[in-house]
Amino acid sequence: MKTAVVLINLGTPDTPNTKGVRNFLREFLADRRVVEVPRLLWLLILYGVILPFRSPRVARAYRQIWFGDVSPLRHFSESLSRGVEQKFAALYPDREISVRLAMCYGQPSIGHTISELCRGGVEQIVFVPMYPQYSATTTAAAHDAICRVFSTMRNIPAWSWVRSYHQHPAYIAALAQTVRDHWQQNGRGQKLLFSFHGIPKRNVELGDPYEQHCNETTAAVVAELGLEAHEWQQSFQSRLGKAEWLQPYTDKTVAALAKLSEKSLDVICPAFAVECLETLEEIDGEAREIFIENGGEQFSYIPCLNDSEAHQQLMVDLCRPLIESSHSF
Repeated sequence: MKTAVVLINLGTPDTPNTKGVRNFLREFLADRRVVEVPRLLWLLILYGVILPFRSPRVARAYRQIWFGDVSPLRHFSESLSRGVEQKFAALYPDREISVRLAMCYGQPSIGHTISELCRGGVEQIVFVPMYPQYSATTTAAAHDAICRVFSTMRNIPAWSWVRSYHQHPAYIAALAQTVRDHWQQNGRGQKLLFSFHGIPKRNVELGDPYEQHCNETTAAVVAELGLEAHEWQQSFQSRLGKAEWLQPYTDKTVAALAKLSEKSLDVICPAFAVECLETLEEIDGEAREIFIENGGEQFSYIPCLNDSEAHQQLMVDLCRPLIESSHSF
């Protein structure tokens, strides 16, 4: 059976200019899974305020982190995909298993990727949304995109997906080892801050398991590292609008820690599989400035798993049971 693994990431602008960012934000923020606000009101805000005024500012931020001719998210996601494909080739020398990257928003789209694979004779597809902690705003949005494509097809391939992997042993071990390696190379801060992407608090009240998944990831890494209660903290970043989001907020937490005489701080972002605007600009840039401005002395950002050997192996470990299973959905 000809098989494909599709790694799904959120997406990225094609170019770090206002037009590229505007096109990306328009598609991203128009998704009902991402923003659960009454439709007409939200479209007025999106087209009247966010796209005209936010796009130029976000474009400037993207230019600060751009990797040559691609974004960091695309660079590391593509490199990760190539590494995973090589591992599958070594693991299954008698099978044809291709690994592709697809984006929920932007290119290469999920629809284009699925269509291309099916035209190439793929009979089984395993989808891996690269969101360790499940949320309707991310994982379910990827699932919706997959189903929209299949709803237009007559001959649907066998397919399965990884719903979440927030407590997978290989994921926890990889995060913990990343922290240990960072400490060995750069020294250890007084506190380790786990900063997760936030979502509106109302989403959790309506049943989204994201906050629970974040808590469980943090607890597992803390246990793996053997940290005491005073050695770590958890927060949520990237809030948008005036509604209450999951707390404590990362920017306020960083400022408070500096004012409480925490002179050195390490920050890791476990919800992000690879580097992106939220890690490089918001954390390694803005949060760093906040910490120093409020009296902190040493701020150290711990990189994502990116295209590391451990991350490649994690993707393989997640997919193997699904590839070898006869079940399809």
